[in-house]
Amino acid sequence: MLSLLKKKSDASAAPALPNWHPNFRNYEKLPDIKVVRTAFFVNGAAVSLALALGIFFGFKEWQLRVVKIQIAEEQRKIDRDKRPSDLAIAQYKKFQTEEARINEVAAFVKSKQLVSGLLMRLGETLPNNIAIDNVDLRADGMALRLSVRGDAVKASGYATAYLDQLKADKELSNFGEFTWTGQPTRNPSTGRMAVEFSLKLKPATEVKK
Repeated sequence: MLSLLKKKSDASAAPALPNWHPNFRNYEKLPDIKVVRTAFFVNGAAVSLALALGIFFGFKEWQLRVVKIQIAEEQRKIDRDKRPSDLAIAQYKKFQTEEARINEVAAFVKSKQLVSGLLMRLGETLPNNIAIDNVDLRADGMALRLSVRGDAVKASGYATAYLDQLKADKELSNFGEFTWTGQPTRNPSTGRMAVEFSLKLKPATEVKK
């Protein structure tokens, strides 16, 4: 009995040696035993990025295509409306020309120089050697057709003096340009020299001043 207790105590008193052995495992070559591998996340991220880029560039391409379609449609409208627009511009320019003439006539009418008063003034200041054959009122003024006595030299002198007289007449201040129209010619039926003057109205801005 004592021998058994002694053996048991001797066995418990003996030091415990660890079970040690060298570790020859190469972890780099061991298979990945993870449930979800790292490569899955890397590949998933790459696929998501590629998909996002594809959607982005696809959307931009769609927008560009829509813009091109809109530009083509607007260009088609421009080509369709170009001819009517050119006609409208031409008509507007013609209207501007007519408007300028109407404004000149309106300025002439609004001025205090009434036609009757103008004819009376011409009759009062008419020299003895000159007769008025015709007064032609125009949009930009008037034309005077005259018959002048005398030969070519004298008739030319009389007509020139009368033109200077008209220029100096304050009653004709609405006119800014006094010129000859053509050359004097002999009227075979009357024997007098036929002369024509052109009296141009001043611009409306000058008339107001």
